[in-house]
Order: sequence, then structure tokens, then C-alpha cells
Amino acid sequence: MDYGRYTENLEISLDAGILRVALDNPPMNCNTKALHNALTRIWSDVHDDDDVRVVVFTGKGRAFSAGGDIKAMQHTVDHPEEWWPTATEAKRIVYRMLECDKPIIARVNGHAIGFGATLALACDIIVAVETAKFGDPHVNAGLVAGDGGAVLWPQAIGFPRAKEALLLGETISAKRAEEIGLINYALPADQLDAKVDEIAGKLARGAQRAIRWTKQTINLQLRQIAHPVMELGMANETLSQFSDDHAEAVKAFAEKRDAKFE
Repeated sequence: MDYGRYTENLEISLDAGILRVALDNPPMNCNTKALHNALTRIWSDVHDDDDVRVVVFTGKGRAFSAGGDIKAMQHTVDHPEEWWPTATEAKRIVYRMLECDKPIIARVNGHAIGFGATLALACDIIVAVETAKFGDPHVNAGLVAGDGGAVLWPQAIGFPRAKEALLLGETISAKRAEEIGLINYALPADQLDAKVDEIAGKLARGAQRAIRWTKQTINLQLRQIAHPVMELGMANETLSQFSDDHAEAVKAFAEKRDAKFE
């Protein structure tokens, strides 16, 4: 499989059946057009690649991914026609991560916020540095949490806690995320790689058909939930994308003040 076509904003290497995929848009690995588009396609390649037994998905620098970029948000507010590819790709990324039969380990090296949290939660096993924070603050930007949060958070931690997280848009620590079952492990930085490598090694040495087919069986439930929820979620996020509240939130962030939602 030729992963060379994903060189913009992704760093990829394959060794002994372990494919390491790193978001590479420092310092916070925010979304770019190239990155978003690449993530719609790479998981299908991974699914079809017999040389890959397990994926380690991480971020370069000090964050896993901070999700959306304010400058990019302002650009989309000013040029609304550019929103449509983003809306379509957001659904495809989640669908294809859930469809990919290779186990994906999220190595969360820093904050996972917004769509960054969605990327982490769409993985199969999540190992985070204990200083990381998780959150989906779409509502704080006047947006609907339609690009995966409304699907993945309730399935992991139940509806009451998920509603609190998504309706308030607040972040939680990795330790708290571990306590409530949002992630598997929250570890000191000097233990992160050892734990990830331990899990990746076990999966790479394991019975591949059994592992892949077990993942497919478990994820069937998530896939059935994801499709209708994300169709409505992205439709509603599109409506909110064109709202005055979203434009005000982006402007307020740039001006370093609280948004005044009407």
C-alpha cells in the first residue's frame, strides 16, 4: 500500500505489522483541508492492507488534536460554500474508522478537543498521557456537536454524563476520563509509550482473523448507531454553521472576549 500520498499533515511508518500514523500540523494538530481529506481515505487503505496488523494513531508535538482552527472557522464563515466538503468528510472519517477491521490504538500525547476528541474516541483502545484533556466544545462555538461527539460520547460513558459534557462544552482531565470509562488508560508521560507498545505488540502477535472479526462484530452496533445519528448531527451542525451565533463565537474568540449569543 502506498502511504506516500498522505505526506501533508500526516507522518506514517510501518514496522513489523504496526502502522504508526501521526497527525502532523504543529503545534496543536488542528484540522486542515489536506488532513481532513486524507483521513477520509487512509482508513480504507489500512483496512485493505494485509501488511498492517495494528495501527497506533497519535499526534506530533504537544497535542493529539485541538480540532478546529479559529482562522479556518472564520474563513468558512466568510466563504460558506467551502463548508460542504467538510460536512461530507466528517461523516466519512468516522464511518471508515469504525469500518476498518484493524485495531486502532489512540496514543493521546496531549489534548484531544472537538473533532480531535472524536478521532480519539473512534479508536478501539485509548491510552493518554495524564496531563491531556478531553472535551467537545462545539456549543461554545455556536455549533452542534454533530461530527461524532453525539455518537461516541454516550456509547462510552452513558447519556447523562455525555449530555453534561456536550451541552456544557467543558473539558475533563485524562484521569477523570479514565475513571468514567471514556478512555482506557491515563498514564505519566514516561509510561505512555511502554503501554502503547505493549498493547500494540500483543495485537500484532495475536490471531489476526479472530481480532479483526471480533472488532467488526463489536463495531456493528456502533456503525448502526453512527449512520442515522451523524446524518442528523451533520445536518444540524450545517444549520448552526450558518447561524449568527457561530459567527459571533468566532469573532469573540478572535477579539478575546466572551461571546454574546442571541
